[in-house]
Amino acid sequence: VESCFKTVVENGAEPLAGPHELVDEHGIVAKATIKTYGDVVHSFICDENYDGVFVPGFREDSETEYSFGFKFIDHIVGNVEKGQMNHWADFYADVFSFTQLVHFTDKDISTKYSALMSKVMQNSNRYIKFPINEPADGLNKSQIQEFLDYYGGPGSQHIALLTDDIVHTCTQMRNAGVEFLEIPDAYYDVLKERVGDIEEDIEILRQLGILVDRAGEGYLLQLFTKPVQDRPTLFYEIIQRKGSDGFGQGNFQALFDSIEHEQGLRGNL
Repeated sequence: VESCFKTVVENGAEPLAGPHELVDEHGIVAKATIKTYGDVVHSFICDENYDGVFVPGFREDSETEYSFGFKFIDHIVGNVEKGQMNHWADFYADVFSFTQLVHFTDKDISTKYSALMSKVMQNSNRYIKFPINEPADGLNKSQIQEFLDYYGGPGSQHIALLTDDIVHTCTQMRNAGVEFLEIPDAYYDVLKERVGDIEEDIEILRQLGILVDRAGEGYLLQLFTKPVQDRPTLFYEIIQRKGSDGFGQGNFQALFDSIEHEQGLRGNL
């Protein structure tokens, strides 16, 4: 932790909390934290001397009747102000030696009303991915700008959770009362033509609202919750990867369309 913290600060990161220890009955965790955009922070953790669930202050939830099957966090998406995407992409490149996986422009992701731009930054083994969005000019307010207005500045738009069985995970979450964004039925009418052969039953995907897209040599399946706050800010993505570690433009556009539909229902479009 101390070495990592020293390196990123030397590379230009702003420190928030230097190396220190967190202690409870399960052992010791070393931690240090830096600032990024808005109120988002990144912490370095070393838990080799800790046998608890995660870090001190966390406990296992053993009371739930549902088994969702989450594996780990696949990626976390940040929304920043117009003109700041390149700055923060450069930050991850300079401070963490991240590289750019993909870049979507306002020509790639847009509707007749609004648009966004996005760069996906990743570490060397692709385990850590941070897409960074900024609003783009359009006829009306971008959904990214709506997030910035309600959140009071830049922040994490959504957290993507990886599963090995998205049909099971989605079914369990719906049974638990989780609400997801609605996908137009027409999306599934042309799905096979757009993505080709897949292992999943398209009618089941239609019923559950699961998106599919080709990316690289494989494909990925995704769906998105409605905002989990009382304002249109943070939401969650559920994702399953079938031979793909990328980001499909088709699903990126479908998500943009679905959020814009909800934005219109709120009267903010």
